[in-house]
Amino acid sequence: MSQERTGVATLKGNPITLIGPQLQPGSQAPDFQLNKALTEVVSLADFAGKVKLISVVPSLDTGVCDAQTRRFNEEAAKLGDNVVILTVSVDLPMAQARWCGAAGVDKVVTLSDYKTREFGKSYGVLIKELQLLMRSIFVLDANNTIQYVEYLGEMTEHPNYENAIAAVKKLV
Repeated sequence: MSQERTGVATLKGNPITLIGPQLQPGSQAPDFQLNKALTEVVSLADFAGKVKLISVVPSLDTGVCDAQTRRFNEEAAKLGDNVVILTVSVDLPMAQARWCGAAGVDKVVTLSDYKTREFGKSYGVLIKELQLLMRSIFVLDANNTIQYVEYLGEMTEHPNYENAIAAVKKLV
């Protein structure tokens, strides 16, 4: 049974329960198995040696998630080849690909946790009531040590883009 965290997050002011631990800077990032496409699965090892910004969103088809992913796509172009930006949601891989095509998003890598929600549980971002992922940001160094974490307290708010990008820039 995974740990449940209450009183740490809301959706439009209403309390929601997050499943999994609250990860801290300095700890090793949990490995993951996420779908890049319906039949293609990737793990942390697929991004070995790169600084990783993991942008977690509930669904690309909502306003804040759309804006968050577009913003990190713009930033990705400026950060160089040693950085990869991963956007993780439970949207189906086909929906992620369709959204990226329509939005012209081509620098971030979209990954789906739709099958098992294991990423959500191990990163402490699975919303029990909705089975979606809570908006959050994780910055990992090239050795997969967590250097920066932002768990948002309110699902409809934007993350602190400047702090996340600054954390990445310190590592490159």
